[in-house]
Amino acid sequence: MHDLVIKNAVIVDGLGNPSFEGGIAVKDGRIAAVGDNLGEAQETLDAEGLTLAPGIIDLHTHFDAQLTWDPYATPSNRLGVTTVVIGNCGFTIAPCKPEHRERTLKNLTHVEGMSLEAMQAGIDWDFVTFPEYMDSLDRRGLVPNVAAFCGHSSVRTWVLGDDASDRAATKDEVAEMKVLVREAMDAGACGFATSTLEQHNGDNGIPMPSRLADEHEMMELTGAMGDAGKGAFMLTKGMKTTVPWLESIAANNGRPVMIAAMFIDPGDPERVFREVGQIEEARARGRELWSQVGCFALGMEFNLEHPYPLEALITWHRAIEAEGTEDYKRTLADPEFRQALKDEMNTTGVPNRFSSNNWDHMTIMEVHKPEHQELVGKKVGHLARDADQDPWDWFLDFGLSDDLKTMFDCRLFNLDEDRVVELLRNPAAAITLSDAGAHLSFLCDAGFGLHLLGHWARDRGDLTIEYAIEALTSRAADIYRIKDRGRLVPGAWADLMLFDPKTVARGEKRRVNDLPTGASRIDTPAVGLHGVWVNGVRTVDGGDNIQGCGTPGQLIRDFADPG
Repeated sequence: MHDLVIKNAVIVDGLGNPSFEGGIAVKDGRIAAVGDNLGEAQETLDAEGLTLAPGIIDLHTHFDAQLTWDPYATPSNRLGVTTVVIGNCGFTIAPCKPEHRERTLKNLTHVEGMSLEAMQAGIDWDFVTFPEYMDSLDRRGLVPNVAAFCGHSSVRTWVLGDDASDRAATKDEVAEMKVLVREAMDAGACGFATSTLEQHNGDNGIPMPSRLADEHEMMELTGAMGDAGKGAFMLTKGMKTTVPWLESIAANNGRPVMIAAMFIDPGDPERVFREVGQIEEARARGRELWSQVGCFALGMEFNLEHPYPLEALITWHRAIEAEGTEDYKRTLADPEFRQALKDEMNTTGVPNRFSSNNWDHMTIMEVHKPEHQELVGKKVGHLARDADQDPWDWFLDFGLSDDLKTMFDCRLFNLDEDRVVELLRNPAAAITLSDAGAHLSFLCDAGFGLHLLGHWARDRGDLTIEYAIEALTSRAADIYRIKDRGRLVPGAWADLMLFDPKTVARGEKRRVNDLPTGASRIDTPAVGLHGVWVNGVRTVDGGDNIQGCGTPGQLIRDFADPG
């Protein structure tokens, strides 16, 4: 007898095959059969014509800290995600010596928009090394499945300490780091992740440690995966790490290379397509390179107390250094500071940076003072033109007059959907970039999969439902060698989502206060999602987590190549 049968569904198998009517049977957490006349089960669910597909695999999350207090990986599991990959960009909490914990958390607070108070209250530091962290997650239990990267910045901090963000490593230090990476691979890391992106700064505007790595260090640490014969290299690239150079990494270690973040940048819309072309050329030469793309127009909510989108500007570092002091307001009002911002904005060649194209996409969401209420809903660019002012002057003057508390919503990248679809259709694309678990005060893109299905497949018709599901499931699993997931076939793990294709979407943004210490975050509910199962256990019913569902998720540690 089966444990579960779901009948009368429209099956989308995750492999790109045409959908069909039927059902599935589940036994011991795996799919036992697919089709009709599946036999008896302890539980039978009539899907009543809803669509049954593999659960979404989110390749770009930052739940490393949150999973130590929240086994659900909120909100991802109730948005159809059954497997999350953590440790992206190399921003992890293990390995971490006790004396480096405060530094690590302050860096995460700045670079990933996480609440310092929530992490300090929520993390139970019952681990020091990466293997101990993995064992800690196993002991605590997980609702979704989890795969974890070994993070470059953590490894660098372990070895170089306070110098991690200041200098290149010696050969002996690189050798010590390589031992840590290999130790992580042996403990079940899915690969090695890093960032060279110029915008990735930690506490007080210092570069994240990985940005100080030279070519020797990068070659050696990624080479640890070649030595292990498994794992993927994930990189959030900056200007100096070109696609041809990343191809040389792949040639050196023979492992997949995942390149983030491939946005359409209004400041240089063709750049991403030039880089995608280079990725295609590398793949034609037998190198496994992937472009990590998003299906949203990337936007963030922020105020001038912590203006994350502006911190990529070199000039803004002066403001970062003054944050929290009276000099901060004086800096924002300084004509020389403002002129330097205007001059920098006119420079070209810097990817994925706030630019003059963004002013007309910056909306005033909330104001602090009642006399400013009439400006809610208006665009900064329009208001500046009406006042015959430079947008920088209008923006900073208004922010100062509202005590830095005005909440702005700025759409930054991927604004031209007719071009974005070219990225989504590319065979070398990994559709993800949710950043789930990070930037909690600024955005919530954890529902990217539901948006792909509702907006791009149903509403715009740019993708078939079969293509969209395949991109979210089996393709994602295969890139990172996650076995027996992302497909509805006998023998695969029963990671499932049941949804209504006529209504599926992510809901409207809302602000909730469910982090430790009551810290707030932006949340989006699921629309049209009727159920989620992880390894055969139902974890979501009608878009909400099932309390008491247990911890059916697995910490995935096996990423060997097939065959």
